[in-house]
Amino acid sequence: MEEVTHILAIETSCDETAAAVVHDGRSLLSSVVASQMEMHARYGGVYPEVASRQHVLTILPVVEETLHKARLSLADVDAIAVTQGPGLAGSLVVGMNAAKGLVLGTGKPLVGVNHLEGHIYAAWLHEASQPTPPAPDFPLLALLASGGHTELDLMTGHLNYRRLGATNDDAAGEAFDKTARLLGLAYPGGPAIQKAAEEGDSQAFKFTRPKAEAEFDFSFSGLKTAVLYLVRNLEKNGQPIPVNDIAASFQRAVVDYLINQTVAAARAHKAKNLLLAGGVSANLSLRQAFLNLQNDGFTVHIPPFAYCTDNAAMIAAAGHQRFVGGYLSNLGMDVLPTWPITRASEQYLQK
Repeated sequence: MEEVTHILAIETSCDETAAAVVHDGRSLLSSVVASQMEMHARYGGVYPEVASRQHVLTILPVVEETLHKARLSLADVDAIAVTQGPGLAGSLVVGMNAAKGLVLGTGKPLVGVNHLEGHIYAAWLHEASQPTPPAPDFPLLALLASGGHTELDLMTGHLNYRRLGATNDDAAGEAFDKTARLLGLAYPGGPAIQKAAEEGDSQAFKFTRPKAEAEFDFSFSGLKTAVLYLVRNLEKNGQPIPVNDIAASFQRAVVDYLINQTVAAARAHKAKNLLLAGGVSANLSLRQAFLNLQNDGFTVHIPPFAYCTDNAAMIAAAGHQRFVGGYLSNLGMDVLPTWPITRASEQYLQK
């Protein structure tokens, strides 16, 4: 039987200022996300100094609103979780200092959480008003696809990760952003390409599926370069750029590649449970392709749309597992901007 907890979590790894309260690691009582997307759109990407300054302005009101919506006070919280890394150092520091301040004022336990681990545990979340769905089972293969990471992690139990493959260059989300820029589409690139692809023909261009040196690794730079050469050749010949068709063809290539690598790794390691996580998991084509794998005998888990992109609910869900497992942090902990998920259990006082 799981230990009963109320975890307050803070997430500021990039450009979202977020806080949430989760009950027992699964039931979401409240979640507040203050987005900076419009602020950074003018730069075509996240501007770190602007992001950290905005976090400073927003963090306390976001925490206060979160507790208010959960109808709880700090006294009702069992522990305070915060993203320790990976992420932008300046952004991480703001969230960590806010969490440390709350811990100093309340004496509550502090739990630093790996951001990638949070993305995985988003699949355990559900709205408190809804029935509790079955939890993912082990062994489980997680595909983490975001703007900064694309990797396959095998889980044989809670908090246990073995990386089977990772990107050798661009992450999937980064490839979407760069391709969108080549096509003159808005930032962020993922939603922009998805929207353009709705009006395009995914068979219009046959992009070669990428290959990496290691069996389950990823490489997206060649696919992005193929789009670049295509656009340049069309421009050179004075032809119009069929943005929608290129977007649709590119998106299909990425989705096929992610699915094929995931299935190959799952079969090699006899994992019948598949989990899709990270910001790219909000892509409708990828979600549907993952759901279709249920026809091949896999059990598929995908977080709700609201918890695919950065949020604090996922940090609370992962924080619950850390807290009940005795993985605690102290006020001396520092941010870890390049913290890999395979070393997520190394920063704690006890086990």
